Amino acid sequence: MALSFGAMSIAQLSLLIQSGETDPVAVAEAVFDGIDQYADKTVFTVLLRERAIREAQASLKRIRDGRSLGALDGIPIAWKDLFDIEGMATTAGSVVLADSAPAKHDAAVVATLKNAGMVAVGRTNMSEFAFSGLGINPHYGTPENPHSKDEPRIPGGSSSGAGVAVAAGLVPVAMGTDTGGSVRIPAALNGIVGYKATRGRYAMQGVFPLATSLDSLGPLCRSVQDAVWVDAAMRGLTAPTVVAQSLKDVEIVIPRNVVFDGLGSGVAEAFEGGVERLRAAGASFSQIDIPAFDEILALMARYGALVTAEAFALHRERLAGPEAARMDHRVVMRTRLGEKTTMPDYIATLAARARLIADTERLVGNRLIAFPSVAHVAPPIAALERDDELFIATNGKTLRNTALGNFLDWCGVSIPCGKGDADMPVGFLLSAPANRDEALLAVSLAAEAIIRGERN
Repeated sequence: MALSFGAMSIAQLSLLIQSGETDPVAVAEAVFDGIDQYADKTVFTVLLRERAIREAQASLKRIRDGRSLGALDGIPIAWKDLFDIEGMATTAGSVVLADSAPAKHDAAVVATLKNAGMVAVGRTNMSEFAFSGLGINPHYGTPENPHSKDEPRIPGGSSSGAGVAVAAGLVPVAMGTDTGGSVRIPAALNGIVGYKATRGRYAMQGVFPLATSLDSLGPLCRSVQDAVWVDAAMRGLTAPTVVAQSLKDVEIVIPRNVVFDGLGSGVAEAFEGGVERLRAAGASFSQIDIPAFDEILALMARYGALVTAEAFALHRERLAGPEAARMDHRVVMRTRLGEKTTMPDYIATLAARARLIADTERLVGNRLIAFPSVAHVAPPIAALERDDELFIATNGKTLRNTALGNFLDWCGVSIPCGKGDADMPVGFLLSAPANRDEALLAVSLAAEAIIRGERN
């Protein structure tokens, strides 16, 4: 029984809690039992047992008194290790921040979901300073992908622990951040749902940044319905307003350029299977070139990546001091590349970005965009830890498809669509231009079971 509550969707668990078949304290205790029994101890960096039981007891009293705060009251949630938790240092996957001053308040979104009744059970592991799509962390260990049957494989990053915590059935939902794919990548590689909201949809106070012009948030969970519920609560709504949209009215574009280059074994087949099932259900598809994709890659080659420039600005003093020796050398190496981006280069990149966003919005219109979330399945950890060149090349390829959406300010939902090489999960990424989150979620609600192959 210890793992069963964590392995449920929010919708399933909420029904049990609200009906009185179980209670939030029993749920919280079972979740901690499940975490204690789980062999991989690198998934969480901190457990919040005392806080969680206290919050669960408050939830139980509300529900017994007939004052439930809604569907999320009593639901456990894990937080990536860059959200401020009151009374604790925010370490962002790094040992150099361990001695930082404790946060005086919860991050804004932590407080918002606490006010909706959610129970914070712990902080999940992550790539150091969120600066990798692989999820490898030399300080706190690397959570292993629970789907691996042959050898330990990466969880995806940077929200590595969040992806594994949900995929392994430890918690029903974990909150991540996404600057270049850090919600959608671990969702895809771990076979769960990941929703990256439009940047700015939620309050960012108390969230340790990577690159503020790209940083966004979103939940990793079991279903699109769960994501819709959490999204509503994060925006202060008492109930979600998104409802499933008929697929017969949906137009989806599939890019012909960049995103299908060098796909790993089985990824194209799994994605195409999802497309064919959606087409049979009434969705219409067209293939187009999206010129911005090639221009983004050219901009990065000419000026350097936007994320690298902003990360260097954030960590400049840290990199020049003794703390650099205590950081992952690959994070140090990649962050220092940002020093090469001059102020004129940075301004030119921002100007080009604004133009490309506008051009692409005109090209796409009201249609959604679909392509594989990641170009390959989760690769083995060991070779990546040994070989820096392989690490850098794999990291770039892992981030490629999702990072295009961050640059263009898109929102996106990764949904499992099948298996690829080594029987590892493949993600189907549906995206929409900025601030079209409701439309994206409405289609994703209707499309999820079809993309998964659960119904026609």
